[in-house]
Amino acid sequence: MSVLALEVRGLQAWYGSSHVLNGIDFTISKGQTVGLLGRNGMGKTTLIRSILGHVLKRRGEIFAFGRDISQAKPHEVARLGVAYVPEGRGIFGNLTVRENLVMAARPDRNGASTFDLDAVLGIFTRLSERLGHMGSQLSGGEQQMLAIARALMTHPELLILDEATEGLAPLLVDEIWRVIGQIKDAGIATLIVDRNYRRVLAQSDQALVLLKGTVALAGQGTALIQSPELATLLGV
Repeated sequence: MSVLALEVRGLQAWYGSSHVLNGIDFTISKGQTVGLLGRNGMGKTTLIRSILGHVLKRRGEIFAFGRDISQAKPHEVARLGVAYVPEGRGIFGNLTVRENLVMAARPDRNGASTFDLDAVLGIFTRLSERLGHMGSQLSGGEQQMLAIARALMTHPELLILDEATEGLAPLLVDEIWRVIGQIKDAGIATLIVDRNYRRVLAQSDQALVLLKGTVALAGQGTALIQSPELATLLGV
């Protein structure tokens, strides 16, 4: 039986006394794209942060590539091949585009460098024209490209994108989704959060919708678009 990229069992999480996640179960197979949907405040970011080890008060089981990370620290999760593109991008504004990328570079587990600097710049051609620019000089869309490119430089086996296209112009939104398609084609497992639920579901093999810290709806991405429950859950 193949090892899953991610398995979450009965995950609960708290911020102080607030019980945010109430028993989440889901899996991501290797190479699979999973969409994570829900209105604001339903627990999406808390779920991601719990998986990554940023939420300290949590219960349940989390496995990445068969390894128990239920109580792992963020750097331990990252070392297993999990990369994170946070909401807000998190690039270094006082470093150049090249420096942001090179500082993150590391080979994959087999020592290969599929996503080296040249390869990443081939995907994000706009960044190749901005290599000497400081991170703070980039547009929002360029910063998002840089954040994704930096994550790819770590050779992840699981990539987590939180609010992949939030606040971007339509042309840049299309560019980001094009790249997400390339990431999927490369066989990288992906967990995607984005407000454009139609784009998420069209790209996802599976998807889940959160409601008050629980999974209220789950299934194949394209099938969920037809679900009468979806609009109610998302408030659209």
